Amino acid sequence: MANQLITFDEATQSFHLKNNSISYVMSVEEGNVLSHIYFGKKINHYSGFFKYPRLDRGFSGNLPTSLDRTYSKDTLPQEFSGNNTGDYRVPAVIIKSESGARTTDFRYVSYEIINGKPSIKGLPHSYVIDENEAQTLIIKMEDATLNATIELSYTIYANRSVIARHTTINNNSTAAFDIEKLASLQVDLPKQNMEVISLPGAHVRERQIERQLVKHGVTQFESRRGSSSHFMNPFIALANPNTTEFQGDVIGFQLVYSGNHQFTLERDYQDQTRVVIGINEYNFDWQLKPQEVFETPEVLMVYSDKGLNGMSDTYAKLLRERVARGRYQYAERPIVINNWEATYFEFDEKKIQGILDQAAPLGVEMFVLDDGWFGHRDDDNSSLGDWFEHANKLKGGLRDIANRVHDKKMKFGLWFEPEMISEESQLYREHPDYALQVPNRGKTPSRNQYVLDFSRQEIVNNIFNQMTKILDAVDIDYIKWDMNRNMSEVYSMAYAAEQQGEISHRYILGLYDLMNRLTTRYPKILFEGCSGGGGRFDAGVLYYMPQSWTSDNTDAFARLKIQYGTSLAFPISSMTAHVSAVPNHQTGRSTSLKMRGDVAMSGVFGYELNLGEMEDGEKSEVVNQITFYKKYRQLLQYGDFTRLKSPFESNYTAWQFTSPEKDIAILFRYTGLAEAQAEFTTTQMANLNPEMIYENVTTGVAYGGDELMNIGLYDTLQKGDFTSEVTILKAK
Repeated sequence: MANQLITFDEATQSFHLKNNSISYVMSVEEGNVLSHIYFGKKINHYSGFFKYPRLDRGFSGNLPTSLDRTYSKDTLPQEFSGNNTGDYRVPAVIIKSESGARTTDFRYVSYEIINGKPSIKGLPHSYVIDENEAQTLIIKMEDATLNATIELSYTIYANRSVIARHTTINNNSTAAFDIEKLASLQVDLPKQNMEVISLPGAHVRERQIERQLVKHGVTQFESRRGSSSHFMNPFIALANPNTTEFQGDVIGFQLVYSGNHQFTLERDYQDQTRVVIGINEYNFDWQLKPQEVFETPEVLMVYSDKGLNGMSDTYAKLLRERVARGRYQYAERPIVINNWEATYFEFDEKKIQGILDQAAPLGVEMFVLDDGWFGHRDDDNSSLGDWFEHANKLKGGLRDIANRVHDKKMKFGLWFEPEMISEESQLYREHPDYALQVPNRGKTPSRNQYVLDFSRQEIVNNIFNQMTKILDAVDIDYIKWDMNRNMSEVYSMAYAAEQQGEISHRYILGLYDLMNRLTTRYPKILFEGCSGGGGRFDAGVLYYMPQSWTSDNTDAFARLKIQYGTSLAFPISSMTAHVSAVPNHQTGRSTSLKMRGDVAMSGVFGYELNLGEMEDGEKSEVVNQITFYKKYRQLLQYGDFTRLKSPFESNYTAWQFTSPEKDIAILFRYTGLAEAQAEFTTTQMANLNPEMIYENVTTGVAYGGDELMNIGLYDTLQKGDFTSEVTILKAK
C-alpha cells in the first residue's frame, strides 16, 4: 500500500488509524485494557502523551492484579467494555457461561493489520474494489476464564472519512455459552456537551429529524419490531451544539442491519459519553457452541468538521459506491408508473391496458403491477405465500401483461411480499407451522397476515422456488419487495428451547440469504425495497437493493420532511418518490401538480395515479416533468446533494443538486403556508465554484458563484399554499 493508514507504536502501545481527513487513536493501558483516545480531524502524529489521568475515585473499583487505587475501568474510556467487573456503565458484551455467571472481561492480546477489507459472512457490509483503498486493523481480545476471544475489526478507507467496525467472537472452550449481548461498536468519548440527532417516525411519517442534548444517564434508540422499522431508523449522529448544516463537528453512526437494533448512549458522572451499538439485546440469546464463531453487523462511523451536509455527503458516496452493488448501482433509474393508487385490487387486463395506453405517450419508462396478481387475492385477507398467478384476474396472465408493456417500449415490474403468509392460503393449509408462532398461544394478526419463519432454511427455499418459477417464466425488469407488518410471537417450531433467543436474528440471516440468491440469479432485474413504505429503509437492504420506497405517504408537503430527514443518512439514488393524485390518499391535502412533481423529482421519480382521470393540460405538464427529469436525471440521482433550508425549522424548504464539476446546479425551493403580508426571504446556495459565472437558464441573468453563496437569491412570492420553484444555473 502506497500510504500506511494504520500504525502501531510499540513505545506508547498506541494504534493510530489515519488518512488525509481523520484520525482514530487508541492505546493498550495497564492490565491490557484497550482504551479510546481520539476520533476526529486528522492529526499527523500521536506522541502518546494523552494518557488518561489517574485519580482515586470513591466507589470505582480497581483491577484485581493491581493495588493502584487511581486506576479504574469505571472511568477509563474504553473500546470494548465487559460486564460485572467494576465498570458500571453499559457493557458491550454480556455472556452467560455454563455456571450461570454473566461476567465478561476481555483484555488485549495481539493485533493484525491487513490491506483491504474482509467480508462478513452472511451479512451486508461495506466493501473495497481494490485492496489498496483501505486497511483493516484486527485487535484480538481474550477472556481467559471463558476461553473465548473477540476480534475487533476497524477498517479505514484511504479517501473517505469513514471507520467501519464490527465484532467477531470465538468460543474456544469445550462448553457452550449464551451471548446475551454483543455490540458491533463501542466508543467512549471525552467530556463535552453533545447533541444527539436521531430519525424517529411512524408509518407514513418516517425519519423525522429530532435533536436533543445528551443528558446524564442512559438514552436509547432502538427497534424491537423485527425490522429496522418506521419508528426509529438505525442511525444517529453526535454533534457539537453549534453544529449546523454547513459548519461544526459531527460523528455519524449507521448500522448496516435490517433487524432489531439498539443504539445506547450513557453520559456518566464525569460527563464522558459511551456509545454502544449493535443487535438489540431485547429477547436476544445466541447459544455459541464450542469452536463456533458469531459475527455482528457492521457500523459505519463518519466524521465531519463541515457540518451535517459534510457527514451526509460522505454517507451518500459511501453507500452508493461501496455498499450498493450490481448493475443498477450507478445506472439511471427508470421513471415508473405504479397502478396501486390508480386501481388498488380492482384491476384486470383492460384497466392495465388503459394505464399503458395513457403512460407510454407521456414518456413513462416502466409499469409496475402492484398487489393483487397472485393466488386468489382480491383484498388483503388472503393468498400471501401463494406466489402463483391469480387464475381469474388477468386473461393471458402475467406473460401477456409483460408483452403488452414491452410492446409499448416500457419495462415491466411486479410486486411481491415474500416474507408473509395469509391464513387463507394454500401454503398455510399445507404448512401452518411455517408462520412464526408460540405453542399454545394465539397468533397476533396484523393487516390480516402473519410472518413466515425465515430462520428455517426450508421455508426460505420454498419462497425462493415459488418466486423463481415466476421470474423464469415471465420477462420481468423490476421487483418491488414489500413487508407490511412487524414481527410478533417470535418463536420457531424447528428450534430447541435454548435457541429461541436466536430466532429474530436468524430470520434476518434467512432474509439476506433469499435476497442474495435472487439478486445474484437475476442481475438484470432492478430490485426495490419497501416495508409499508419506509419501514425497512436501511443500509442492510441497500446492499441488495439500490433503492427503496421512501414512504407510503405521497403527499408532497409531508414528503418534504420525510425526504429531508432521509437524506441525512442516505443517498438520493436510494429514495424513490412518486407523484400521486389529489386530494392525497393519505392526508386528504391538495397540492399543485407542479409542487408534487418538484418534490418527487428530488428522488427516483415516478407516478402513482390514474392518468385517465387527468385533463389534457395536466398531461402536458406531466410530459414537461418527464422531459425535464430525463434531461437532468443523472444529476438528480447521482449529483452532490446539499440541504439549504429545513422544513423542520420554518415554513420554507430548499435543497440543491450540483454536478461534480460544479458547472451546473439545480435549486429547489418550497413554501408551505401562504401569508397575506408575506416576508421577503432569500436562499443562499452552496457547493458552487466561487470563481465561476452562472447563468439562470430561464431568465438569462448571470451571477458569480460567490454571489449566489454569500448574497443568495430572493425567493419568489407566490399566491397560495404549497408552492415550489426550480432554478437551473449553468456555468458560462
